[in-house]
Amino acid sequence: MGVLNITPDSFSDGGKLFKDRRVDLSAVQTSAQQMIEQGASVLDIGGESTRPGALPVGESEEIDRVIPVVEALTQLNTILSVDTRHAAVAAAAIAAGAHIINDVSAGSDPEMLPTIAASQAGYAMMHMQGLPENMQQSPRYGDVIDEVSKYLQQRYLACLQMGIDSGRLMLDPGFGFGKTLAHNLQLLDGLARVKVSGVPLLVGLSRKSMLGTITGKPVEDRAAASVAAAMIAVQRGADMVRVHDVAATRDALKVLQALSASGHC
Repeated sequence: MGVLNITPDSFSDGGKLFKDRRVDLSAVQTSAQQMIEQGASVLDIGGESTRPGALPVGESEEIDRVIPVVEALTQLNTILSVDTRHAAVAAAAIAAGAHIINDVSAGSDPEMLPTIAASQAGYAMMHMQGLPENMQQSPRYGDVIDEVSKYLQQRYLACLQMGIDSGRLMLDPGFGFGKTLAHNLQLLDGLARVKVSGVPLLVGLSRKSMLGTITGKPVEDRAAASVAAAMIAVQRGADMVRVHDVAATRDALKVLQALSASGHC
């Protein structure tokens, strides 16, 4: 899953696809095509930054950012995902041609699950302790693996009760969303215990602050660490990785796939 941040303030590449305070559709299309050529199967379009400390964006502004991008990319041979916490944005995105809604709040908007149930879209749900504006102030867990796993199981069951078919769902442990470095490392090592049987696991570690803490590198120099983290995540059970550095990650995963196919992994 390749990341397309349609925001002026995302932690990694905020503003890259903006020009004169507007979405630069030409730049978006170029980036999207490049990611597809590099091996991305899904493009994840986000119109609201959820980095630590980020403030919410109004639904109308988020729609204004995201929908023109979805409409512009529907002609591409790829799966389009929209990263949003808001049911109104999700509904507009699905109507515009989005195939997946990637919700970091796992349905905190009471209209989100009914919106997904009324559609045929896929739905990814993530664990987050707190909100983006305060989630990294003092995250605490008794057993982070147990708590994240139980939360995702509960949200999964809530979707089933709403009539959403299990084949449309993905779960995300939420690296960096209300978690310390120690919590993140425990989750990464214990991913197999986080999985809900039969439900694909989506993991986003690309360029995150935990990698900066480990390596001492700024955001723009975390590609190698991001690739390593993606490799480990897949080895531990991740089914999809959300990344900024598509080509490098794809090459690394091809090596892992070849090793697995040879029976030595």
